Amino acid sequence: MLKQITVIGLIGIVILVTITLSFSNNSVEETDLITKGDVIMPTKVSRPGCETTDRCYVPSLITIEKGKQVTWVNEDSAFHSVTSGFYASPTDLFDSGHLDPFESYTLTFDETGIYDYHCTLHPWMKGQVIVE
Repeated sequence: MLKQITVIGLIGIVILVTITLSFSNNSVEETDLITKGDVIMPTKVSRPGCETTDRCYVPSLITIEKGKQVTWVNEDSAFHSVTSGFYASPTDLFDSGHLDPFESYTLTFDETGIYDYHCTLHPWMKGQVIVE
């Protein structure tokens, strides 16, 4: 009887270890899907205050060469956007729409210039792309 209990216990342990390993492998694959960005919208920037430390978009100022892309990644738990212009005076050059948490937006800049952008949902969030 003791042998049967021991064998059943060992089989149970093997099953638990197998299940645990299979779930841990899935979570590793999911983290591989996270997009690497040039500009990050970090956590808690949906609340005022990030503008005092210039941490609403990180970095808030990025310089690239003409023809290159910039990828923004929303790492916050709130929706955000990347919209050209300023909150009070948006332009129609680009607009990501509302980005879900961990969603990204990539844009190619084909013309030199200075491109200001903001978040339509959080007016304190501002950034700038300089294309040389």
